[in-house]
Amino acid sequence: MKRPSFTLIVSSLFFLYISHSIWTLMKLFIPPTCDDGNCLYYYLQDKPKLQIAAFTSSRATPSSISDIDLIDVIKNIDYEEEFEREWTLNIRDVTRRNGSLVLHLFVLPSQYDVKDWKDVTGAPNTVYTRCYLTKYQLSATGSYQLLSGKTPTKTSLRTVSHLKNSITLNMLTGLPSLQLNSVPGEIAHLIKLSGNDKFLPIVHFNFLNDRLRNLVEITSNSTKMTTTFSYSPISIGRLRLMLHIESAFSSMKALGFNDKDSDEVKGIFADTHIYLLCATIFISSMHLLFDFLSLKNDVSFWRSRDSMEGLSSRTVMWRSFSQVVIFFYLLDEDTSLLIIIPSFGATLIELWKLQKVMPVDWKNFKLKEVTLNAAEQKTKEFDAESMKYLSYILYPLCLGAAIYSLVYETHRSWYSWTIHSLVNGVYAFGFLFMLPQLFINYRLKSVAHLPWRAFMYKAFNTFIDDVFAFIITMPTAHRLACFRDDVIFLIYLYQRWLYPVDKTRLADDIAIDDSSSAEKKNK
Repeated sequence: MKRPSFTLIVSSLFFLYISHSIWTLMKLFIPPTCDDGNCLYYYLQDKPKLQIAAFTSSRATPSSISDIDLIDVIKNIDYEEEFEREWTLNIRDVTRRNGSLVLHLFVLPSQYDVKDWKDVTGAPNTVYTRCYLTKYQLSATGSYQLLSGKTPTKTSLRTVSHLKNSITLNMLTGLPSLQLNSVPGEIAHLIKLSGNDKFLPIVHFNFLNDRLRNLVEITSNSTKMTTTFSYSPISIGRLRLMLHIESAFSSMKALGFNDKDSDEVKGIFADTHIYLLCATIFISSMHLLFDFLSLKNDVSFWRSRDSMEGLSSRTVMWRSFSQVVIFFYLLDEDTSLLIIIPSFGATLIELWKLQKVMPVDWKNFKLKEVTLNAAEQKTKEFDAESMKYLSYILYPLCLGAAIYSLVYETHRSWYSWTIHSLVNGVYAFGFLFMLPQLFINYRLKSVAHLPWRAFMYKAFNTFIDDVFAFIITMPTAHRLACFRDDVIFLIYLYQRWLYPVDKTRLADDIAIDDSSSAEKKNK
């Protein structure tokens, strides 16, 4: 019996794990039931009339009444319907001097007349929650025009308070009761009992709507600012999911994730249907699996190669240069370590592959002399010919983009402009460096020299990227970049059909030793 391959075992285990994770996610949306009579009933089951009272202060725990401002009292809310209110906030001097602003929100019966802080703190059956309306972010004045000769001041580079111009409050609805001995752990800390032993309304601020684009800088002249308060009912499944994500984001932040990393991820979970969310998780997991298989087969292919016949050396050098540029760009952007570390690993692999093209004598720190056979010399000539045609297009485009960025855009330093110009060239025109390999295939009338197994895994990922181009918010240029890779891939497929692979030649990731042993058997 033939033993299963390593790839099949890993793929099967990974698929089972993802399937189990998706099922666990979907179970969050199954409402808990109470059948044995040992139930904890919901306060909203009796349809009480409720109101919302909102206060602000500069501290999470106000030290005095003078530090508290009454913002709004919303009487007789319809907690089954969404609504919005625009609030004008009083920005005190302590907040303008890089301080905080905290929103204190109370949900209580409408029968109580709320005029100040004391009216809500002593009222029975009151639910209290709070959130920070401010967030510390780098000032937008941290970059400047390089050609103007102006240098940024030290104060322009510090983090300052920004106001959230939009906040959302969710209240759990549509749940009559909970099983007393099996309350979901993620909502247990939100449960508070009323006087008649019913659990009070569960309210929680939706952190998924706290996006970086909703932040407005608080300046020394900002005495009054506005924010939009939104209310929305929420189901038990979506509330549990949001609390799970919030806990996971807190853990990842401790590992090195920053706000920029998590901001776009929030967009995937915010207001996304459960079926689309599960599909997104499945597609993302397949993307990760194909990345791993592509890397495995790519390393296997290059480890077995002793010849550059049919392979574009300039494409290898370009990929190494591109990966180094991207790595330094991520460092310049203060990206999370969880992003930098995989990029560093990819950079090392590309530099290792570069050894096949430009072998180095590490003892004497110089390049080794390489003797090319006839096939390799022919490949090198075709590679140089294609690069000559490509240089007429590529260099003017990269130079023009760098000059435009220097004249019209702002940067933190000359180094930052250099890295950004290089990485823009990599992202915008890097796909052009796939053309030399297409040209070599055309001149040799063969594709047998390509690592097809690794290449096919990468091709699957390009189509997955197409799906994400419609799901995830991204710049138009990046969305177009996903589709341009498809064009290159389709040309490769056409060449594979046009130039059938000769099975007697070295192909895919078959080792040279295997081919040599086969020839000896024929003799």
